[in-house]
Amino acid sequence: MSILPPLFPIRDRLPTRLFPLVNYALIALNVFVFVQQWTAAMGRGDPRGFDPGTWALVPAHVFRDPVFGVETVFTSMFMHASWGHLLGNMFFLWIFGDNVEDAMGHARYLAFYLLGGVCAAAAQTLADPASLIPMVGASGAISAVLAGYGFLYPRSPITVFNPIFILWFFFGLFLHLPAWLVIGEYFVVNLSDALMNNAQGGVAFMAHVGGFVGGAFLLRLFMAGRTRMDDYARWYRLADRRGQPDDAW
Repeated sequence: MSILPPLFPIRDRLPTRLFPLVNYALIALNVFVFVQQWTAAMGRGDPRGFDPGTWALVPAHVFRDPVFGVETVFTSMFMHASWGHLLGNMFFLWIFGDNVEDAMGHARYLAFYLLGGVCAAAAQTLADPASLIPMVGASGAISAVLAGYGFLYPRSPITVFNPIFILWFFFGLFLHLPAWLVIGEYFVVNLSDALMNNAQGGVAFMAHVGGFVGGAFLLRLFMAGRTRMDDYARWYRLADRRGQPDDAW
């Protein structure tokens, strides 16, 4: 059980300078792969092509034979266990990924995303090298993206669903909180779950932690030579020029 109520983000308000081509492509690829999984599971396609038993990451297999299992580190990033799993991950990526791509540039963002997924896979494998539970999902790579957003734009206002019913009567259905609080809560909850009940219910919490920590350490490298747009006032002025009201902050 989580130590804090989950904060589910609805939207952010930061504009972007670049069209988030890579972020949209990643979302489209994740959706495409899951549709192929679902089609195969329904008996309407080749069951071998997108079989989680073949392409999911199994820590015991990777630990025993890293060369043979290395491809599953990448294929597992684009597979999901259910529609809910897919939609939740893609919603997070849609909200936070475009601004991280805008800060890094297209090519760097793609490399950052994939390396975040590698860090997530490494953390989960090292945490339980004997595990035979298949791991799928983009959560680890997206955790790296969340770390990037949190450190780049800590004061950016994030609209979240109010998780405490009684507070609806005082603050309404939605809350407007700074990114450092929303993303920091995500990390604390996952770290707590990783330490207390790692992979309970099939959720690879240590992969989330590994992806987040990896993203935090990789951020400086991938932002080298880039203009760091971390002054929120500059974004506010840009949003104002585009006619986007910013009454959340």
